[in-house]
Amino acid sequence: MQQIKWLWSVMDKRFHRKHIIALVISAVTSVMLLINPSLTSRLVDEVIVAQNPEPLIPILMTMLGFKVLRECMRYYMVISLEKTSQNTIFNLRNRLFTRLQYQDMRFFDTHRTGDLMTRMSADADWCRHFLSYIDYSAVDSVVMFLSTSIYFFFVNWKLALALVCVTPLLMLITKVYSKRVRQLFINMRDKLSEMNTAAQENIAGNRVVKAFAREEYEKEGFDKRSSAFRDSHLAINKLWLSFYPFIEILANAMTLITVFLGGLFLIQGELTPGELTIFTSLSWAVAHPMRMLGNLLNDFQRFSTCANKIMEMDLGKPSIVDNSCAVSHEKLQGKVEFRNVSFAYDGQDVLKDITFTANPGDTIAIMGPTGSGKTTIIQLLARFYDVRQGEILVDDCDVRKWKLQELRGGIGTALQDVFLFSDTAEGNVAFGNQELTFEEVRDFANRAAADDFITKLPEGYDTIIGERGVGLSGGQRQRIALARALAMRPGILIMDDTTSAVDMETEQYIQQQLKELPYDCTKIIIAQRISSVKDADQILVLDRTGAIAERGTHQELLKNHGYYYETYCLQNGIEIEGGND
Repeated sequence: MQQIKWLWSVMDKRFHRKHIIALVISAVTSVMLLINPSLTSRLVDEVIVAQNPEPLIPILMTMLGFKVLRECMRYYMVISLEKTSQNTIFNLRNRLFTRLQYQDMRFFDTHRTGDLMTRMSADADWCRHFLSYIDYSAVDSVVMFLSTSIYFFFVNWKLALALVCVTPLLMLITKVYSKRVRQLFINMRDKLSEMNTAAQENIAGNRVVKAFAREEYEKEGFDKRSSAFRDSHLAINKLWLSFYPFIEILANAMTLITVFLGGLFLIQGELTPGELTIFTSLSWAVAHPMRMLGNLLNDFQRFSTCANKIMEMDLGKPSIVDNSCAVSHEKLQGKVEFRNVSFAYDGQDVLKDITFTANPGDTIAIMGPTGSGKTTIIQLLARFYDVRQGEILVDDCDVRKWKLQELRGGIGTALQDVFLFSDTAEGNVAFGNQELTFEEVRDFANRAAADDFITKLPEGYDTIIGERGVGLSGGQRQRIALARALAMRPGILIMDDTTSAVDMETEQYIQQQLKELPYDCTKIIIAQRISSVKDADQILVLDRTGAIAERGTHQELLKNHGYYYETYCLQNGIEIEGGND
């Protein structure tokens, strides 16, 4: 019931009434099924048995009228349910997508893309299926069974009691089946998620697969996951087939009971031929809900499993949100201060006691071996995660007291692992600032050394860049990403190995352009090339423990003969002093 209550809350209130009316119509039309058998009873007793043709036409016309009326009502009901279910699934997908936009990084660290896509597609569609079919079918079955049973008791309580006595056995079978099938549906849902994840990763990484000639390996891996999903589906079907014969036997038993006892009561004069017709023509209305019950339980269990997955996603709250005491800032000026910052991820220390200050317009460079926590520093600055100890201040205000939109909107980020959207070159550059004119877009592309190759694309700036920048070189993608960051006119510009895939001449051009930006900003550069960091106002060198091992200017660090000096010598072909000691 919790899943139904949640789904009801997702539905627009303006559709609540329409959906309820549709379910009421479903109940009414189920009761209307009793009318024609009742009229048939009169037809048998008053026309056929009595040999009186006078009531024939009125009875037949009444039966036809009720049939047409019922079908019209059912048509309206189905259309109404389809409208409410489609609008609800529309709201649900938009709601889930919005939830994803504001989830924190830990959420995406722990959830696979394929699983999230399954929730937004297959799982969401089962929620629509519940509103468009399962709920009204359940209403139909319950009302049909109850109304027919009550009507039977009015006609002949003895025969009705004999028919209804079969139902406790059905309830017992259903309870046992429901208990056993639930875990199977959960398992099938997990196997579907694994299969979709494997497909998504293979498509996204198709170039890597081809580069390593791993097509057969990937095919075998997907085959295993697909087989596991198939087997889980078959397990549910096998379980249902093991219960279905008992349900079918009980349903058919009602027909036998009707024929045997009904004929006996007819001979004894306790039933008229017309009343026996009621039982024979409506016994299916008691048996059909029994047949439907198993299928409805299957569908409901699957809906329940899928709804639980979506509820987890919909009701989950991000841990990184605007603080209740967050204050607004007109513009991010660019002062950055780390005060004794430490951070651990899943219990593993990443950063230790990081302290430094960058004034507006300063350039801070960060170097260090792989895994030393360089990228973590900028993730903490943009508040993708919260610090464990210490504090980070931007413009003398703790980042936890900034509004996230204002903080991140004032930070332009260009990463080494570039993600470009399936949009035009112009659209990718202007992604963070949709108000840019074409001339401004081209100016920022030129500053990132991207204008030259963009203009040579088939349609220039109107060329659609493939998914993730497919068709462009690594350096070209990096330059578009840098242009995108510059176009935001940020107060803080972060470049995480942004020029690692460009040649030295292009890098020098970009560095010169960064010095001549039409706005002031603080620059934080993460790089391994000495040429990228040597002009920084302050260079920080992290060690493998995540602590600052060295800090200073280019000249100061060369005198220290530490990691920075060794890197400088290696990149410039200089023999390290004392290297042979």
